[in-house]
Amino acid sequence: MLGLELVVVLGLALLAAGVLARRFGVAPPVPQLALGILLGFAPALRGVSVPPEIVLLVFLPPLLYWESLTTSLRGIRNYLRVIVLMATLLVVATAGVVAVAAHALGLPWGPAWALGAAIAPTDATAVGILGRALPRSSMVVMRAESLVNDGTALVIYGLAVGLTVGGEHLSVLHVGWLVVLSYGAGMLAGVIVAWLGLWVRRRLNDPLLENVSVVVIPFAAYLLAEAAHASGVLAVVVAGLIISQAGPRVGHAGTRQQTTAFWNLATYLINGALFVLIGLEVQSSVRGLTSIALTKGLIAVGVVSAVVVGVRFLWLFTTPYIIRALDRRPQQRARRSSARARVVNGVAGFRGAVSLAAALALPTTVDSGAPFPGRDEIIFITTGVIVVTLVGQALLLPMVIRWARFPRDDSDDRERRLADETASEEALKALPDLAASLEVDQEVVDRIQHEFERHVHVLHAGGDQLDDEDEDAARHDRQYTALSRATLDHKRATVIRLRDEGAIDDSVMRAIQTRLDAEEVRLQRRTVTD
Repeated sequence: MLGLELVVVLGLALLAAGVLARRFGVAPPVPQLALGILLGFAPALRGVSVPPEIVLLVFLPPLLYWESLTTSLRGIRNYLRVIVLMATLLVVATAGVVAVAAHALGLPWGPAWALGAAIAPTDATAVGILGRALPRSSMVVMRAESLVNDGTALVIYGLAVGLTVGGEHLSVLHVGWLVVLSYGAGMLAGVIVAWLGLWVRRRLNDPLLENVSVVVIPFAAYLLAEAAHASGVLAVVVAGLIISQAGPRVGHAGTRQQTTAFWNLATYLINGALFVLIGLEVQSSVRGLTSIALTKGLIAVGVVSAVVVGVRFLWLFTTPYIIRALDRRPQQRARRSSARARVVNGVAGFRGAVSLAAALALPTTVDSGAPFPGRDEIIFITTGVIVVTLVGQALLLPMVIRWARFPRDDSDDRERRLADETASEEALKALPDLAASLEVDQEVVDRIQHEFERHVHVLHAGGDQLDDEDEDAARHDRQYTALSRATLDHKRATVIRLRDEGAIDDSVMRAIQTRLDAEEVRLQRRTVTD
């Protein structure tokens, strides 16, 4: 019964957090995390814990997959060197410095490295949610970094845990093999699953079945990679990037409409549930410590949080100058970021679900049967650092962005206008041939050609220099849309009344309502486009 109660509690918490986020103008993870901490005081919820396998196997694949689908592959190629360095060397450096600090605070070297590996990677979902106000270039770098760096961190984590437990040996060849296996086999698994997913989708002609295949892809990629002891994270990311490029050529309009609606809702629910559960885990981790250990733990949280942020800032203000000294090509100069932009990047280094899952996945005992050294402390410190970065840095980020005074990034608007103009002009040129192949009447061709010509003219005028005819046409379009939506509302009310009177069945009402909803969506999209 607790499972059902937890579902209801999580749902109510997400609703309340959404209202609070809008009311106070903060990012949703902040109230979600706060409500999770408050819920931890409820006696019935004190036994709730976050199983690491649920985070890694159920929550993580769909979240990473959607982030990959909505990440710019062109942007990744443009900033590939920066992304690779931050996803590998920065992770190693962060894990190492955290391990040194943790060892100085009393943890043995093995557990200290496990803590460093757990905290080192930034969280893709947190970056995606909390960093939306950033310029496109900064957002691309941070999202790509957070998608890839988990693979590096989990290799370090596996070595640290293996050495502590006693079943792992450390050598250059062994470490090199683990890195190659994690990255190489993980990427290969992503390629294989993406190819199979596209092959299946090409043979389906049902939006519902196509979306079933889309949902299966991230879990299949993660499972295949984990079966080969490779990085499931990289497998999901590679599969998502491939699907993002090939998917638009394969899917149908109805499929894409369902896909977007489904993933928007699913990722919001999963993200929100994770942040609430992280808040609940704060209570659990506190209860696992004595009062003396709690004081030491709070000091450790402060020290490790400062180390994590400090290493990131040190990296951001040293490596760019080294790269500039070594590579002075003009195209590289154009990609340089300002000092203010690097400060924003440093503040946006959030930690999240992967860090928590890694800490909770620590074994309880070593091979000798003794308890895993410092396990409770590692879970507490990891949870504390997540809270500090999600709450403290998330609240600080908007102020830092305003301080950075980024120039207005209108690249999306310019590229959207270019695409719209080019697509309309080429469609207009192809119109006679398309009409001939479909044997369309000339009256229909003339009508469509007139609409296209007017649309192209408006695009070239930039929307600001319309003549009287264009202004009248735009006004008529708005009136047409408003009247059409009003008639749809009237139709919908009539159909519902007929259902209430018993004149038609519920199934008939739902079928007609679905058609009316599709027409309303089309009108809304037309309004946005205009």
